Amino acid sequence: MVLNEPSIRPLLMTPPAKPYSVIVPGAHLMAAFVGQRDAHLRLIEAAYPDVNVAMRGNEIHVDGPQAGVVGRLCEELVVILQRGQHLDEASIRRSIDMMRDNERPSQVLTDDIMRGAKGKPVRPKTAGQKRYVDAIRNNVITFGLGPAGTGKSWLAVAMAVQALQTKKVQRIILTRPAVEAGERLGFLPGDLMAKIDPYLRPLYDALYDMVEVEGAQKLLERQAVEVAPLAFMRGRTLNDSFIILDEAQNATPEQMKMFLTRIGFGSQVVVTGDTTQIDVPDGRSSLIGLERTLTGIEGLAFVHLTSGDVVRHRIVADIVAAYERSDEAKAAQQGGRRG
Repeated sequence: MVLNEPSIRPLLMTPPAKPYSVIVPGAHLMAAFVGQRDAHLRLIEAAYPDVNVAMRGNEIHVDGPQAGVVGRLCEELVVILQRGQHLDEASIRRSIDMMRDNERPSQVLTDDIMRGAKGKPVRPKTAGQKRYVDAIRNNVITFGLGPAGTGKSWLAVAMAVQALQTKKVQRIILTRPAVEAGERLGFLPGDLMAKIDPYLRPLYDALYDMVEVEGAQKLLERQAVEVAPLAFMRGRTLNDSFIILDEAQNATPEQMKMFLTRIGFGSQVVVTGDTTQIDVPDGRSSLIGLERTLTGIEGLAFVHLTSGDVVRHRIVADIVAAYERSDEAKAAQQGGRRG
């Protein structure tokens, strides 16, 4: 036996990544791409510390082990700019997250749903929101489930207004269960509608974002938009309507069955909810076990949004993620005790 004999097996070595170049058509797009004081470039390099991004004329040159990934990210950002969208820190960070999940930011961030009250386009801002919007487009009933700040209600109202404006439906119906969350309806001032108005206010706010206050008032006056508590849906058949049931976690199973069987011809339904914010007595939420019951029905979809889809202040996403980790830890602990 010969000692120290070199192995005859070839060494498996990863070939070095090739540099990647992206051409930016126009100085104005280049300026928008790099951001003030190259802030956008710094965000990209911070996300991929082993990659160097340099500018040479109207070209972006990327070197490093992940040059291909970053190069494709740069191409996606250029497409977004070419389609007239502004880049900021939030959209750069979301684009980076999408690329890591093999999503194309240019397909997500440029999907115009409609023009809002001041002409500002309403678009999904995350891959999860894009899946949610696509599900609404392609199904009769869509359940959008996720934490606060993921745009469940806001995007649903946008899709409803778009359907009304294009005459796909004749009216919009916005409804929520009026559940006492810490205060009692009987102690609130005014008649019944005045008492339940605070529960419906978030739906009004989303509507105002789409058509402004005056436009919303006109739609309400001619009954093209109806806002009512869930209890008012009993006994009705809702045809040619876009119906949104908001905060569905606070509806009982009986109320959910009643609501879903109100749907008539030519109607579309979006149900939103967050199972971490159940206020219904005894925890009898309509959403518990509902997906298992309804799975397999054609024209019905469930979309789950997560902390990664939160589009409020970044700290909100961090708070939601912290609660999700805490809930998972509690569930694991309880499972261990049962075992």
